[in-house]
Amino acid sequence: MPSSLAVRASAFALVLQVAKGSASIPQCKRFDEIYSDGKGLCEQMWDGAFVYEPDEEKAYTMWFFEKVNPNDAVARNLGKLGEGDHEVCHLNYFHKDEPGPEPDAFTECHPWKDSACCTHGTVESHSKLKASYGKEYHWDRCGPLSPECERFFVQEACFYECDPNAGLYRKYAPSIFNESDPDHNEWQMHAMPIKASYCDAWFSACRKDKFCASSGGSFFSCAAEYKEVDGIAELQAKLDIAKALEMNRSDSDEGPDIGLMVGLILGSLVIIALLFCGCIIIAKERAGKPLFGKLIEEHGRVGDNDGQVVGHGNI
Repeated sequence: MPSSLAVRASAFALVLQVAKGSASIPQCKRFDEIYSDGKGLCEQMWDGAFVYEPDEEKAYTMWFFEKVNPNDAVARNLGKLGEGDHEVCHLNYFHKDEPGPEPDAFTECHPWKDSACCTHGTVESHSKLKASYGKEYHWDRCGPLSPECERFFVQEACFYECDPNAGLYRKYAPSIFNESDPDHNEWQMHAMPIKASYCDAWFSACRKDKFCASSGGSFFSCAAEYKEVDGIAELQAKLDIAKALEMNRSDSDEGPDIGLMVGLILGSLVIIALLFCGCIIIAKERAGKPLFGKLIEEHGRVGDNDGQVVGHGNI
């Protein structure tokens, strides 16, 4: 007669089988198979957070080497910023309330050292930038990117986190933000014009690399699908542990049974909840109402939870 542990493990396996039937690993393709050009990359990857702008006097750049941020002048020319400096950051995620200088150790996003909406702890390395939003937002899920390609993802992340001008394109600006509306947020960007030459350079650097192709290469749709896949992988790992314990347990030792039973039940409930949320996220993405994954890193300013804009993009 099978033990109670074996029965529960079998039930757990059934839950896993159902979960696997609802998810599949996103397809990976070359950038030049997903996006037709730099315009497609900048606009499709970030779900409308950015707009490809050929008139570069009316467009921002995600990276610069000048002492003074050239994006400030663009913002003034477009009527987005007065003659003075930025007083607030507008975007609210890892962002500071107002821009200010950062210490000498601030090197990964060095162009913004003198006036940044990010803190050194948020952007201290490219790996920190990549990991801050959860593994579903790792830009190299389809395999390591070439250094020249990955550098553009780092630049975009720095731009979103640090540039005060990014907040001028907050989708739900303070004047219309409604905290009681579940569709509103304080981190999402929309329709910020980016220099066509920058988008074209990004496409050229990455065209032979591979990226998730879901929903036309939407970073956020891909993240929602990866989160579901990762949840199933965790569920599988729990089942493997249960099977191993069942094979090695003795008939007289019932100790592991209760503890494992609780772990299996709690684990399955958590994973099922994640899968359900993943399905909702994907459905909203495809309906044109993107929701972004919450940050996994503890931070005093996180309202939970983009926002990725990687964060992003709808970052």
